[in-house]
Amino acid sequence: MNDILKKILETKRKEVTTARQMRSEADLLREAKSRKDVRGFIRAIKDKIAQGKPAVIAEIKKASPSRGVIRENFNPPEIATSYAAHGAACLSVLTDVQFFQGSYDHLRQARAACSLPVLRKDFIIDPYQIVHARALGADCILLIVAALDKAQMVELESLSIELGMDVLVEVHSREELESALKLKTNLIGINNRNLRTFETSLQNTIDMLPLVPMDKLIVTESAIFSREDVSLMRSHNVNAFLVGERFMRAKEPGLALQELFF
Repeated sequence: MNDILKKILETKRKEVTTARQMRSEADLLREAKSRKDVRGFIRAIKDKIAQGKPAVIAEIKKASPSRGVIRENFNPPEIATSYAAHGAACLSVLTDVQFFQGSYDHLRQARAACSLPVLRKDFIIDPYQIVHARALGADCILLIVAALDKAQMVELESLSIELGMDVLVEVHSREELESALKLKTNLIGINNRNLRTFETSLQNTIDMLPLVPMDKLIVTESAIFSREDVSLMRSHNVNAFLVGERFMRAKEPGLALQELFF
């Protein structure tokens, strides 16, 4: 498990090079701009919180590098419908193929199955991936500070905003948080999983809370497995959650979401 992130990013660079050879960015951009169906990702989170409810970004993923296959019976439209019926605010769909067994079709199918806004969950390092995300129908993209330098983050965020998408910027440390706060987005994801070792601890969110300005919206990511975990976060005024594995291992993902949060 030594430095999985480095291996993933090396693969992403090759994937983008291959994708550009198959379809030009200019052609993809025309398709992205032709779509007028952006759903408000941040707005959906804020609406749930305004109702006094936890805002759950429910994840659709088949596998992970650390856990292997998480869900054998994997049907993205059914999972999306189940999430929507049981209180999710948004969806997060893994599109990475090699490490998470994701697919671009998973995002298309999940979004078509319900009215929830969708985050493209992937390791984004190039503008081509941003354009592709909107062409697929993504309403929000993920920027991982550990994977990008400051100039890249600004460029990728700017293009995302231009295409109408929201941005979730993910941090794992205080140093990364400082970089994230220089961006325009007010959606800050604090990942409780170390992307280099894949170990998890909710204490990571708690430790960083005092450093986040009041106008930012915090999403705690990973390591949410029990009602006690949810209560702990909410007692610290963290009301937005990104949860995947806990739901993916359940027979009925939406019911698992309802039991954990509602």
